[in-house]
Amino acid sequence: MTKPVIWITGASSGIGEASAKKFSKEGFALILSSRKVNELERVKYECVHPETIRLLPLDLSDSSDFKRKAAEAIALFGKIDIVLHNGGISQRSLIKETQLGVDRKLMEVNYFGTVALTKAILPHFIQRKSGQFAVVTSLVGKFASPYRSSYAASKHALHGFFDTLRAEHFQDGIAVTMICPGFIRTQVSINALTADGSPLGEMDEAQDKGMSPQQCAKEMYDAIRSKKEEVYIGGKETLAVYIKRFFPGIFSKILQKAKVR
Repeated sequence: MTKPVIWITGASSGIGEASAKKFSKEGFALILSSRKVNELERVKYECVHPETIRLLPLDLSDSSDFKRKAAEAIALFGKIDIVLHNGGISQRSLIKETQLGVDRKLMEVNYFGTVALTKAILPHFIQRKSGQFAVVTSLVGKFASPYRSSYAASKHALHGFFDTLRAEHFQDGIAVTMICPGFIRTQVSINALTADGSPLGEMDEAQDKGMSPQQCAKEMYDAIRSKKEEVYIGGKETLAVYIKRFFPGIFSKILQKAKVR
């Protein structure tokens, strides 16, 4: 395989689907993963070059066989150049009402699943002295937000893990790009977990007015190809990263008055 190969998780919808179509258009070979095989098939045949796309079903909540999954992924094209960690689940519930099992599920899918898959593919990158992890976190991986306590915690945790990985493995030729989207027009809020673990089933107003997943995928592609360490994608909500960094007291007051769900 002479084409660069990218493995995308959470590829059956939203940002993952748009990224699959963008990378296919740009000449990459793709491995697409999610739990929804039928949707993966649809995405594959909506891409420009379905002949260089392979499907590998994957459930991030069950990491018991990720070493085998990684071996299967590598065998599909003989190599992997980039892993785009996009799979995950969001949250819309208050801390005082949220069952601990919901907190655990958010961490299991968003953090431990991603970490387990990373550890499974890391030896391949080390052996090749080349590779890139592109990790879709969120702007709430940089600051907190009401109704998203364990979602924000899981995304903060990803930054800690992958910043460390970057420092430990730069000498192995491994790059890390942290991608922090804001409001992107996807189904993320509809599928978000509520206090009892059931999906919200509603589109957030801010999400509905957000950036298109296609534009997000374009900006992600540019960041990944230029190997940026971190990128913030969205509208004016991206300014919150800088307000929190330079004016934390002001940001705290803004957050207290924010009308979010």
